[in-house]
Amino acid sequence: MPSTAVSALSPHELSASDLDSAAALAEIGKIAVTDLSAWARAIDEGTYPATLLHRFADAGAFRLHLGEGHRLGSAIEGMSRISEVCTSTGFMAWCQNTLVWYLINSENAAAKAKYLAAAATGHVLGGTALSNPMKSFFGIETLKLKGTRVDGGYKVKGILPWVSNLGPDHFFGAIFAVDGAEPVMALIDCADPAVTLKPCEPFLSMDGTGTYGVQVRDLFVPDDMVLAHEAMAFVKKMRAGFILLQAGMAIGLMRDAVAMMREVEGPLGHVNRFLETQPDALAETLAGIEAEVNALAETPYDTSPEYWRRVVAARLLAGEKSVEAAHNAMLHCGARGYVRAHRCQRRLREAYFVAIVTPATKQLRLMLDQMPA
Repeated sequence: MPSTAVSALSPHELSASDLDSAAALAEIGKIAVTDLSAWARAIDEGTYPATLLHRFADAGAFRLHLGEGHRLGSAIEGMSRISEVCTSTGFMAWCQNTLVWYLINSENAAAKAKYLAAAATGHVLGGTALSNPMKSFFGIETLKLKGTRVDGGYKVKGILPWVSNLGPDHFFGAIFAVDGAEPVMALIDCADPAVTLKPCEPFLSMDGTGTYGVQVRDLFVPDDMVLAHEAMAFVKKMRAGFILLQAGMAIGLMRDAVAMMREVEGPLGHVNRFLETQPDALAETLAGIEAEVNALAETPYDTSPEYWRRVVAARLLAGEKSVEAAHNAMLHCGARGYVRAHRCQRRLREAYFVAIVTPATKQLRLMLDQMPA
């Protein structure tokens, strides 16, 4: 594929100031509607789009949240434009942006110096294994990775069932329990011989997302790969960003649902007008979600309970409305949307992923239930 990069940085260069957000978003959108559109079906069927991810990286898709205050609006909009075409790729963009978010927020200067630029520029690809920890912090699961403090780092072992945007030379952020101490968050290198990637059973969707089961056998994690020696405090600091960045998947998918409903207004509008949900109403709902997400994205470090409740509520609404939007797009498209070649059936399968990826709808409702009124 020919490169259309706005600017390609080396793994050791990093500057937010050289990135024009508007130009970067325009380039991300251009790549999405051209090359990604052509590859969406192959990705849905299991092809991992490494080349496309590098092109999005060159366009700046993984460093839009490096600027002053680390506002998240542009990063979310970038993922929205990708997800408007393919939510699987939008999810991989979220994995990568979240890996960068961990490094932005780490106070380990050695880890930041070694990995932040490489991840933000896409020279290192990777993801996040916080599904299990996010559930464990709310009593749903126990931590699946265990660590022991040793000279210069930790020895870690355990099995993670699903970690995405991985490959043999990728990295991911993970949290492991430590006897007698706080859980620790660190980067894990998939290239280490102590790490084994196991293919997963096929999913309903998202098979091209580089998702693997991960076996970790007495892996040595050096101190310069530790993101936080006290993971609980670290998660509390970056949790709003972790969740808000997921909104890009929902917003992009809903935009396409509205588009699909409008595409059939000509041939089917005379009967579709009897359906309960019309595209104007869905577009209005989407606009409300975008406004709330953009407002919250301005202050990702707000520690007030009121802010945290709004973040969780916005994420819940985005997931629920994604499913509703894709469902109604299918009803509007009818049989023409039910054939395998039409994107409508793919968007419906992808929408369920938005609602069940951690934190899933049921966990979000649990979290809201446990918050003070």
